[in-house]
Amino acid sequence: MPDAACEKCGGTGWVISDRNGISGAEKCSCLLNERIRQVESTAGIPPLYRNASLDNFVLPRDNPVANNALAGLVLTVRSFIRNFPNEERPGLLLIGDPGTGKTHLAVTVLRALIARGFECVFFDYQNLLDRIRAGYDQASGQTDKEAYRTALEAEVLVLDDLGAHRVTDWVQDTVTSLITYRCNHKKPLIATTNLPDPDAGSTIVQRSAGDPGKMEYRETLAEKVGGRARSRLFEMCRVVRMPITDDYRVKNRRS
Repeated sequence: MPDAACEKCGGTGWVISDRNGISGAEKCSCLLNERIRQVESTAGIPPLYRNASLDNFVLPRDNPVANNALAGLVLTVRSFIRNFPNEERPGLLLIGDPGTGKTHLAVTVLRALIARGFECVFFDYQNLLDRIRAGYDQASGQTDKEAYRTALEAEVLVLDDLGAHRVTDWVQDTVTSLITYRCNHKKPLIATTNLPDPDAGSTIVQRSAGDPGKMEYRETLAEKVGGRARSRLFEMCRVVRMPITDDYRVKNRRS
């Protein structure tokens, strides 16, 4: 619906334009703005990130190295948005520790693509799997039954916190099926994960938090989602490793 208070169209949704001496009617920008609001409201964006953008992505001022690294990352995200869709690698995979701003950036991309007219949907990985499993129950709601199909067919899918679920054969089979389908059909997937991957430059052995003299092994992305799903992700996505920095959520509270 057009904006009744719009000064351009007076609430009609149409404006008169003059091009090369020929007058005509065209849709007012208020219609596009209303569509953007509608798509965003149904995309499943978490309230915490509803206004996420590159403009309010906080760079660490007290750490020049991290500042430069994250500033470069912002340019990468801008480039991804500007060149979307990329036929060769239509997706984006953000890998990094908790609190480094992955979800903020993923939602930023989602909102920018919605503004460009793409249909996008956001799912938390664990919640999606829970809803898919619940969908097998005859008593489940219709939205749970449709969750898997929505994740498969969405024009653009954001999958947050990939791998944050107890590993079972069913989980790996479901994730592999979803990612393979989207890869084969060149459907863009924007994913975030806290899990390390050696090919992305992650360290999989670290000092134990409880005993600094002891080394501990970190489960990798491939171990949590399965080797086939991980391979497909790297095939279809531009892989970006988040730089090591202070917890982004803590920085936001300080700001």
